[in-house]
Amino acid sequence: MYPYLRMFKELWKFRNAPALPILGTHVSHHRCWPQDIDPWRELNNGRTLTLYDLGRIPLGQRNGLHKALKANRWGMTVAGASTRYRRRVRLFDRVEMISHWIGWDDRFVYMEQSMWKAGDCTSHVLIRSAITSKSGIVAPAEVLKALGQPVESPPLPDWVKNWIDADASRPWPPAKS
Repeated sequence: MYPYLRMFKELWKFRNAPALPILGTHVSHHRCWPQDIDPWRELNNGRTLTLYDLGRIPLGQRNGLHKALKANRWGMTVAGASTRYRRRVRLFDRVEMISHWIGWDDRFVYMEQSMWKAGDCTSHVLIRSAITSKSGIVAPAEVLKALGQPVESPPLPDWVKNWIDADASRPWPPAKS
């Protein structure tokens, strides 16, 4: 089940936190609870992606995105992700999560998030998100204009551009083999 109580706790906790610029960094702390673990008593890989929501959602609250989404009747969806897992997070471990936007192109917004335990990075995710309306994808430039933020993206890092290119070469839909 989706961790709604934890999500509401994070939104409440950061309700009065200082506003962030669009490229600002949101830092939060989370604990690995029994409902988060897999049969090997460590943070489940799918749950890791769900926990990353707990960093992105308050980030959107702090940088004003939620207000713009509501005012324009827009939604937001994950349109792609690349995750690297490197260190185990075990039951009751506490992690620090770092979340921020990297930049955008003509269709998508790119966010980077990482989890840290005792100074070591446990996982790192690149998220491609789309802002959506009844008409389809809303151009990030329109979203940034609604936020009163600069419309031009900072240059995307090479590793992000390489991922975009690699993902574009992936067949869609996949073959049913």
